[in-house]
Order: sequence, then structure tokens, then C-alpha cells
Amino acid sequence: MPELRSGVRQSRLKSRKVEDLDVQDPAENLPVAAPTVAGRRGRGRGGRGGGRGRGRAGGRGRGVPVIDLDPDQPFEVLPGAGVGGGAVGGPQRIEEFADKAVKMDGVSPDKIGGGEDDASPVPEKVQVGHSPQYKVERKLGKGGFGQVYVGRRVSGGTERTGPDAYEVALKFEHRNSKGCNYGPPYEWQVYSSLNGCYGIPWVHYKGRQGDYYVLVMDILGPSLWDVWNSLGQTMTPSMVACIAVEAISILEKLHAKGFVHGDVKPENFLLGQPGSPDEKKLFLIDLGLASRWKETSSGQHVDYDQRPDIFRGTIRYASVHAHLGRTGSRRDDLESLAYTLIFLLRGRLPWQGYQGENKSFLVCKKKMSISPDLMCCYCAPPFKLFLETVTNMKFDEEPNYPKLISLFDELIEPQHLRPIRIDGALKAGQKRGRGSHEEDEQPRKKVRLGSPANQWISVYNAKRPMKQRYHYNVAEARLHQHIEKGNEDGLFISSVASSANLWALIMDAGTGFTSQVYELSPIFLHKVY
Repeated sequence: MPELRSGVRQSRLKSRKVEDLDVQDPAENLPVAAPTVAGRRGRGRGGRGGGRGRGRAGGRGRGVPVIDLDPDQPFEVLPGAGVGGGAVGGPQRIEEFADKAVKMDGVSPDKIGGGEDDASPVPEKVQVGHSPQYKVERKLGKGGFGQVYVGRRVSGGTERTGPDAYEVALKFEHRNSKGCNYGPPYEWQVYSSLNGCYGIPWVHYKGRQGDYYVLVMDILGPSLWDVWNSLGQTMTPSMVACIAVEAISILEKLHAKGFVHGDVKPENFLLGQPGSPDEKKLFLIDLGLASRWKETSSGQHVDYDQRPDIFRGTIRYASVHAHLGRTGSRRDDLESLAYTLIFLLRGRLPWQGYQGENKSFLVCKKKMSISPDLMCCYCAPPFKLFLETVTNMKFDEEPNYPKLISLFDELIEPQHLRPIRIDGALKAGQKRGRGSHEEDEQPRKKVRLGSPANQWISVYNAKRPMKQRYHYNVAEARLHQHIEKGNEDGLFISSVASSANLWALIMDAGTGFTSQVYELSPIFLHKVY
């Protein structure tokens, strides 16, 4: 007998064949995928070759569904091919076929943990790069594919922020996470490009320790979601106006670096540490879905494209263009901000409460049908004007950030009464004041406001009937999810392989099985088992 290898796992299958049963084609039994929406809203014009979109069909709908106060989960639906990558975003590793939605955890109270989090615990102490040693303490939550903990410096450290801070935020991302493509997370590239950008928290150290990639960042305070909850799930117009102008300023600086955030929502805006000079300062976090709107080589706007089988973001706050699978651009962040402001002001959005597999389709349809008048009927006029302006922007249009900020001037209170600092907005106001005379002398363009009376929606079914499905680079903790999903679709394991605790599976409709049992063994099983 050859010596058996330990540490490598392989499955043992117990199956029974069907000899005389009349088996249906599995394609006939495949569940219908959640329909995605394809259509046009406004005009989609590429920077150097994209086409124009036409008007929209359909009328305006009314009615408000049941309120669901818990925020939706951010996720990304990937196209039907076994390759990495998204629309314009960073590289992603796809562990399964396209009809599966990739769940991404936000910083919401109702997060779903990834399987890899439980596979290997985070280390008790961390030291990456040239950083000091930190003791890992309480868990703060989850962001993107990672999880965030408080790190307390083992020795030294006198500051509240910065590289010499005695307390920091440690973001862990497992090496088998979908955000890692055989290397550091894509988010690291974005932070490297944005470090020092206004409103983006500083990353002081980064590196890998054990199974985890680790970011050492400034620790921040509560999110706008937390503040909204603490205030009885509502905010005053003056407070939301301060949030609006400062968030616009942060997005302006982010966009100036060539990136769009891709997941603007209350949970991703945080205040500074309580008791620190920055406790009223706003920060934007979680760059896992950020993508480039401007090409690095040429400096030109990326080309317009539309992939109805791709969705990136959080359903509740995503722009209509994101629902339709259009390439992300600056207008999308601003539209998501508009929904965020209305949510903070009113406590809900009209499309909350939709459930089921076609939730994304129903939410998109509602967003396209509801008028700004109805959407903002209990809001101050600046919020309606902001919504109208950003939802009618062209794909490659450069937002007029100072003008958007000026919409909220009438709602901003004196400095000593402001609950949020608006440093960035004040700088923009000074620039606006210097340039106002020149702007007045220029002929003004007519701005299209309101939503088009007609719109159209195409129902797109991203799931094609399949007789075989291939999964690879699957961590053991997530293996059962893929197998159960395949069984639901009439597919059973026909081949399996394992190496370095990662799995590859082929699930097939032509096995002749009607059921299948698998078992993970702690030792390598001999071929003749």
C-alpha cells in the first residue's frame, strides 16, 4: 500500500443511476433567473465611440410598497463566461458560472459573512510592512469582501490618527476571497491611487500575514446609517444639506483622480472619531467596487458600453444606469447620492419592500417610473432639483459640482450650528464666487429638467439553459453552496479535483443520477476506494 497523503481533501460520492426512468432534459427544469432590465435612460454617449441612447417608454407609476428599513446587500452579478473582470472595475475571480450573484458585504447591520471568514480566524496580533505591532481587538463590521477590527498598538503610539496612532482600523481580506485575484485585493490599487485624497481615509500600512491581506487605516466614527438610526431614523433638512454639499465635494475630488466609487450609500459615509478634531468631518470608505471613468494612458473618458447581465452596487441606492448594466461614470455616484439624501431625509425610499428573485427588476422599474415631484413631495426644493439634475446627465458629462453645491445654500445654517463640517464645500464656494462674473457673461445652455415622458424596458434573462457547469478555485467552506445550487438546477458532480485546499468541480446534467451524496474526507483517498 502506498503511503497516504494527509492535508489534501477529496470528496467521496455515493450515487445511484437511473436505468429505466424517463429523465427530462434538465434545461426544462431550470428555474427562471431574476430578470434584469435593459433600456435607455437619458442619453448614453461614449467619450470616443459610444452610441446614443434614445428615449424611454412607459408611463409614470404610483403607489408606495411596504417599508423595509434594513439596507440591501451590495453585490455584483457577473456575465455568463468563466473569465475574470467586470465592466470597467477591478479584476475579480469568478468561482462559478455566470448565473450566480456574487454577494458583497457592506457595513450594514444585516451583513452576510463569507465562508472564508470562518475557515481561518484572523490573527491575534498583526504586523505588516514596516508597521508597529497591533493587537486585534473588537470587530467593527464588514466592508466589501473583508472584515474590519480595532487594532491597538502593543507599545508606543501617542496620536489618535496617523501612522503613530495608538488605535487603528485593521481590514482583513482572506486570500481566497473573490476580491483577490491571486494577489492583493483590487481595493489596494485604488487606495494607492487615492491616498491623501480629500475625504478618503488614510492607509498607513498594508501587507499579508498568514491567510489574510491586511490594511492598516485610520479608525473612524459612526456611519450616516448609524447616525440616522440614533436620531430616530430621520434627519433635519439642514443636516442632510450639510451632508449633501460635503459628499459632493468628496465625490468631486474622487472623480478628479479618475475613479467613480460605485457604491455610494449611507453605510459608506463615516464621521471621524468622536472627541477628535475630525468628529464632524465626513469620510467615504469601501472602494471595492470603484472603477475608472477615465483611461490612465490617454486621459480620455472610457467608452460607453451596456451589458444587461452585469450589475454592480447595492440595489436600494444604485443608479438606473447600473441596473441596466451600463458602464459606470460620474453621473452614477451622484444619482446614488441623491437616493441616499432622500432616504436620510424621509426615512425610506419608494422601492423598499420588494422581495423575490426579480427584486432588481422591480426596483429599477420603480426608479424609472416615479417622478421627482412624487419622490420629493415632502422634501425641500433643493433636493428635488438635485435629483432632476443628476438623473438627466449624459454618460460622459462633467458634473458642475459648484453649481450642485450651491443648490443647498439656502438650507445651510451658520457654522456653529452645523452638525457636519463642510470644508470642501466652502472651498468650492470660494472658487464659485471668483468665477461667477465670468460665468454670467457666458451664454447659458438650456438644462433639461424633469424625466422624459416615454421610456422603455427590455426584460433580459441572463441565465441560459445549461447541461454542464464548472467551478474552480473554490474554498472548502463554500463548496456546499455550489453543489446545492447545481443540484437545484438538475446538475450532479461528474468530476472533482483538489489542490492546496482549493477545489474544482464539474457538474453535469448527463450523469444519469437522480440524487447524490458527497462526503469530505480528512485524508487523501486512494484511487481504488
